[in-house]
Amino acid sequence: MTGRSEVLFLAHRIPYPPDKGDKIRSWRLLSYLAERYDVHLACFIDDERDLVHRDFLRGMCKSASFVRLHPKRATIKSAFGLMAGKALSIAYYDHPEMRRAVAAARARPLAAEIAFSSTMAQYIKEALPGRPRIIDFCDADSEKWREYAGLSSQPMRAVYHREAKLLTQEENAIANWCDVSFAITPAEAILFNRRPPIRKEVRWFSNGVDTDYFNPAAAFKPVSSAADIVFTGAMDYRANVDAVLSFAETVWPLIRNAEPEARFAIVGARPDAKIRALDGTAGIIVTGRVEDVRPWLKGAKAVVAPLLVARGLQNKVLEAMAMAKPVVATHAAATGIVCEAGEHLLIADHPEPLAEAVVSLLHDAAKAERLGAAARALCLERYQWPQQLHRFGDALNNAISSARPAGGPAAILSSA
Repeated sequence: MTGRSEVLFLAHRIPYPPDKGDKIRSWRLLSYLAERYDVHLACFIDDERDLVHRDFLRGMCKSASFVRLHPKRATIKSAFGLMAGKALSIAYYDHPEMRRAVAAARARPLAAEIAFSSTMAQYIKEALPGRPRIIDFCDADSEKWREYAGLSSQPMRAVYHREAKLLTQEENAIANWCDVSFAITPAEAILFNRRPPIRKEVRWFSNGVDTDYFNPAAAFKPVSSAADIVFTGAMDYRANVDAVLSFAETVWPLIRNAEPEARFAIVGARPDAKIRALDGTAGIIVTGRVEDVRPWLKGAKAVVAPLLVARGLQNKVLEAMAMAKPVVATHAAATGIVCEAGEHLLIADHPEPLAEAVVSLLHDAAKAERLGAAARALCLERYQWPQQLHRFGDALNNAISSARPAGGPAAILSSA
């Protein structure tokens, strides 16, 4: 690593293993940076099972700081944000140990500072001369809370409205003080850029999908109890839980009326009690954590993404498409993926159309195969990680070049 320029990379969750949406993106960013710079990583660990990955990340970084974040304690602490007039999300990730770790890293001659998510931007708010600050918002988190407010009753509706308002203000401020900011899709970038308080353009680079790994021709061990319809995702995440519960209650009975022997697998770690209660009822399988989702996708006749609330881009949809599986998604779940409904996937928002779309795939194998092939072709053409990260790399290089004093040492590295 000697002789390379140094950068700081902050993440609100350890960026390895890449087993859920935000960690997939942060892992790809970290990998990209580590190939080109000496990286000083500082991140939180909120799941003790991730502690075993610290040495691996230390091996690829110049330095790495890991701060334990206990969700219950952080939740209690974030409640003080109510009295302080702060967004709860920002207060949740405000930690003295992280501040010390970041201060130590910032004392080094860094070429740039990169924060992943709005919640980590607070640690580099103070500008340092010649030090560009880059923020990857990923999603417009404030809009997620606004959508939750619309789906909730009091008193949580008021809490979510407050969070949406304060986090919007925080995001606007971050976009204005940072040197470069990114969203995950053109639509998310437009959402930011339409806000009158934002004076600097928010750019975007999309997620990709590993089409070598998520490949129906890859070698992996099949599952013995494959299901006809599959949903994948972390099952302690509210948007996934709400989607699956609604699907099981309103859509699945309609599908079973048409196909009494159909089986539906809910594949994802940490299913909450309501999800676990579905296991074994009406052909529903709840797997819990699995080492590899590909066998479940491979064995499915259709993959569903019936999300009611979704921001940015759904990795679960890209992964199913890369596996050449026909996907039935809501508009919310398909947002961010540039595709043609009816050609690359099927889109429906209400129980009857969702059920009809799924049943049509169960009854028409040729249609299912055609959609799946088109979906994989789209991933190969448009959703490769190198082409997406090239957008980030160009902006980072330009920011470093602009900040470097005349005649100063070069810090620009190839973004190829």
